[in-house]
Amino acid sequence: MSNQILLDQFLLKLTNSIKEDIFVKLSLGNYQGNEKELKNIYVRSVVIKRNDMLSFTYRYKTRDIFKNYSIEDGIRQIAHLVSHDFKICTLFTTAGEFIMEHGKKDTFVIREVAAKVVAAPDRSHNKEKKRLIQPGIDKSYLQDLGITDRKGEVFKNAQDKYKQINQYIELLSPMVKELPPDSLKSVVDMGSGKGYLTFALYDYLHHVLGLETKVTGVEYREDLVSLCNQISAKAAFNNLNFVEGSIQDFTMDSIDLLIALHACDTATDDAIYKGIKAGARLIVVAPCCHKQIRKEIVKGKQKNELDFLLKYGIFLERQAEMVTDGIRTLILEYFGYKTKVMEFISDAHTPKNVLVIGVKGKETEAVKSAALKKIRETKAYFGIGHHHLERLFGLDT
Repeated sequence: MSNQILLDQFLLKLTNSIKEDIFVKLSLGNYQGNEKELKNIYVRSVVIKRNDMLSFTYRYKTRDIFKNYSIEDGIRQIAHLVSHDFKICTLFTTAGEFIMEHGKKDTFVIREVAAKVVAAPDRSHNKEKKRLIQPGIDKSYLQDLGITDRKGEVFKNAQDKYKQINQYIELLSPMVKELPPDSLKSVVDMGSGKGYLTFALYDYLHHVLGLETKVTGVEYREDLVSLCNQISAKAAFNNLNFVEGSIQDFTMDSIDLLIALHACDTATDDAIYKGIKAGARLIVVAPCCHKQIRKEIVKGKQKNELDFLLKYGIFLERQAEMVTDGIRTLILEYFGYKTKVMEFISDAHTPKNVLVIGVKGKETEAVKSAALKKIRETKAYFGIGHHHLERLFGLDT
């Protein structure tokens, strides 16, 4: 039987399951296409403005993208995807499961699995999102931080902060899960402030993932350190503590995950330096300010193809941000880290931020040489005398 006939049969089962209202979901796996970091696609039936539609969730390594199609367009999209990019497609219905996959010599094979007991599909498009950090009367830290009341309900004026906390955990979650099992023994949050995100991360690691990770918050302001330690003790978070001091002065022999969100200017460099020296498996920073390199660019006054832009203050500021963080990624790569740069929106009332991520890998002489060459070329192009992180490691000599 030809591939086209088998594909038509499978699509007919899909179409009929939707018409008969027994369609639960559809998943596409074993991706073999060219789109970087795409892993799976999940499809469910929804009703949007009284129209039946198919909602596609494109699951990437670090994010999800959602697209909605009409039923006809959605089925055509599924046919294209399973014919070209995905090697297995599973249709879940209340009557059974139907699996179509690429067999030997790339011929289609269809298998049927007996039905499992499943609930009727929820076709609501705007159903409430399930948060990784759930409020409740047992979450005393959320109460003490002014996010929930005594009944465990989120205050109206704290909705943005609650969403910010969950977005942060959702962003970190896939990175944490990709670390080797039982490897996350120590986490340090440098510049932890009032501890909103530090407490949430501890809650997630211990009470969602069931880990016994030690979490340390580093904060310069004594009053915040005292407050956070009191809240931690009240919540019985025995492996969470906050210490007073600067990022520059903090020392720790071993760190598995280092976080520094909005550490100003060269404090981000200090945090990355501490993480690399302590052998951190994962480094996550959201830099801000970028004053050091901006001053270097102004002082250097290098003539190049971009100098016409740099006479405008706002362009100079943006260029300094990109150059600063670009060199940071090169230094991470020099020390064997695989790097990613992505956008992070901290909450509804603050602008978008850049998140620089480094995952520990193996150091190689070829990568070290290439990274060092690129750092020196970049400095020469923009007239930069030194980069603070580069100087911390003595790479500017």
